[in-house]
Amino acid sequence: MPVPAPTAETRWRCTLCGNLTRFDVTRSSRVVEYLHLDLAGEPKVEETEVLSETLESIRCRWCNAVDQVELVARPDAGGPAADQAEQAG
Repeated sequence: MPVPAPTAETRWRCTLCGNLTRFDVTRSSRVVEYLHLDLAGEPKVEETEVLSETLESIRCRWCNAVDQVELVARPDAGGPAADQAEQAG
């Protein structure tokens, strides 16, 4: 089952340990790249177009849990953390 990607309003959180910042992500991508080879034959990717991308699994770097990630609201995007800050202020 694909894992949902974070958005501008959400971020990942490990449900076991609470980690918000360190994850190993396994993804499959199908891309078109524009390569420019110099005269010596060294390639340089100058443009990349992602045709499709699937997040296959996410492993927490802190507790090593696999696929125990949920999407939570970012503090600056509203949600529980922002509501608590407004109530305290």
